[in-house]
Amino acid sequence: MTFEEIRALLEQHEIKRIKLGAYDVDGTLRGKYISRDKFDSAAQSGLGFCDVIFGWDIADVLYDNVQFTGWHTGYPDAHCRVALDTFRLIPWEPGTAFFLLDFVTRDGQALSIAPRQVLQRIVARAQELGYTPYFSAEYEFFFFRETPASLREKNFRNLTPLTPGMFGYSILRASANSELVLKMFDQLPAFGCPLEGLHTETGPGVYEAAIAVDEAVAAADKAALFKTAVKEIASRQQLIPTFMAKWNPDLPGSSGHLHQSLWDREKHKNLFHAPDGMSALMQHYIGGLVANMPEFAALICPTINSYKRTVPGAWAPVNATWGIDNRTTAIRAIPGGAKSTRIELRLAGADINPYLAMAASLAAGLDGIARKLTPPEPTVNAYAGDTAPLPRTLAAATKLFRESATARLWLGDEFVDHYAATREWEVRQFEKAVTDWELARYFESV
Repeated sequence: MTFEEIRALLEQHEIKRIKLGAYDVDGTLRGKYISRDKFDSAAQSGLGFCDVIFGWDIADVLYDNVQFTGWHTGYPDAHCRVALDTFRLIPWEPGTAFFLLDFVTRDGQALSIAPRQVLQRIVARAQELGYTPYFSAEYEFFFFRETPASLREKNFRNLTPLTPGMFGYSILRASANSELVLKMFDQLPAFGCPLEGLHTETGPGVYEAAIAVDEAVAAADKAALFKTAVKEIASRQQLIPTFMAKWNPDLPGSSGHLHQSLWDREKHKNLFHAPDGMSALMQHYIGGLVANMPEFAALICPTINSYKRTVPGAWAPVNATWGIDNRTTAIRAIPGGAKSTRIELRLAGADINPYLAMAASLAAGLDGIARKLTPPEPTVNAYAGDTAPLPRTLAAATKLFRESATARLWLGDEFVDHYAATREWEVRQFEKAVTDWELARYFESV
């Protein structure tokens, strides 16, 4: 969209203010409101945004181990461009429009460590090879009758779920909370995040949402903004959702499965489809996912908590396996029609940064195509047998990622070093924490 087209839309919808935002490494939206006059200037010439958003963690604590920014650079502004094609109206904030920002260097190149730009770079390589990647995300997430204040007053314990009991695919539960459900179903599409489906999952107050498929970068935008939007919609109902991968050891984890396929340059033909079910291209893509998944796990399972979900028998994968329509494996091949044939990456949890998880998945698959990798035999029960396990901790995953030649080839040294440093920092914060489990186990008895 051109600037003049955007100005006409802002006038048409009587927009009084603009919200701008960008996602950091942890997938947290950072942004601000600006005036219409400021937007007109920013949309044409760009604007500065403090680069500290790539220099601190999810709790705004400054990293001590990254080179991109820090006390040694003075935390200057990074240069941003307004991504005009991300224009959205915010239905729950009348008179407000929203745009995402793209980070660029002083010479106008995409910033190598910014998540949206990382995905854009991998998509560009796919397009050079003649492929148009399509993705969609589906999330599981729990709702609670809590507020940010009450969460802290309760120390995140003994929380009140939206509804009690285990009741998957419950029309009754969804109807009883129709004010919330219908707001999501109506307002999310109006915010540019259309849903294909929404239903309760097994667990107290848990829902699953399938977001409509789109080209990769737009799909990642939708997946990232979906989480932000659900939080904002829920807050107006005095509710708070969590997208943690595993918030309770006694309940199922929350997935963030990624469906994906490659189409031709003209977007007319699904290149994964073949009359017998799966094309050779799809098989090579699966081969790349299987081969590279251990080294890319830190991007797909990015938090300490991610690895509490990936345990045997909990509907989450524990090893680099694939199968045909198999929900025990990390990669579920779904042969179907000319439009529906696709791959589902089941390793991802709801805590993903979708830009980085999609970039990792696409890079792994493209690497398999480039090397013509053949996947192993499909697995029947991924929890049985002697298949090589995936990393069991963020520390182990980060070590593999930092040392991965494939990651450096596809994602670049600067990004690999920066991202690995942020995960090493996260591990250090966990290692020095004293947990409730430790207090209960050792306080009196040792």
